[in-house]
Amino acid sequence: MAKNRILLVDDEPRLRKMVKDFLKRADYDVVEAENGKRALEMFFSDSSIDLIILDVMMPEMDGWEVCRTIRKESNVPIIMLTAKGGEGDELQGFDLGADEYISKPFSNKILVARVGAILRRTGETGSEELEAGGIRVDKIAHQVFVDGREIELSFKEFELLCYFIENKGVALSRERILNNVWNYDYYGDARTIDTHVKKLRSKLGDRGDCIVTIRGMGYKFDPAEGDK
Repeated sequence: MAKNRILLVDDEPRLRKMVKDFLKRADYDVVEAENGKRALEMFFSDSSIDLIILDVMMPEMDGWEVCRTIRKESNVPIIMLTAKGGEGDELQGFDLGADEYISKPFSNKILVARVGAILRRTGETGSEELEAGGIRVDKIAHQVFVDGREIELSFKEFELLCYFIENKGVALSRERILNNVWNYDYYGDARTIDTHVKKLRSKLGDRGDCIVTIRGMGYKFDPAEGDK
């Protein structure tokens, strides 16, 4: 079985070596890029990359621009790795389509655990399809169709939509959504849910009305709302 291939992007050689060593011990294949421009060259010339660990502050091109450019063409999972730990920076990363956001300094063991969790979910197999409110999800092909038209979702948006449909009619708190979609080891603010829901609603068009806000609590997926 082929190893998962990870693109590690950071302009600090010592940090790259440290993270690469931990990832290789966990049996991942790791390739490195020292700046954003080189990262894009490597990603678009290597179709075998399964996940990207991406620093924000880099020469040539910063991580924001790299993430924005990749998201136009691919839903590959992206973990943003940065010294900028403010809420605004974190929300910007998620708004651009990042799947996880880890602030420096960080635990290498936690980073490797998050990589593993994302890749396990990405590689899950099964014949399950979900359908509700004019939305159809093919979990094997990682495709979403709204009224027969395919739309593009990021990895985290896809997971969030699946969770909503699987729990249609159920009032879901932001904390519950975080625990199930982002996993228990996510340390961010529950308000990141709102950012993802806003983007997901926009991509679903009129069917975005299926995601109903429950004031002071969270959200509920109600297929009937999308038919109004």
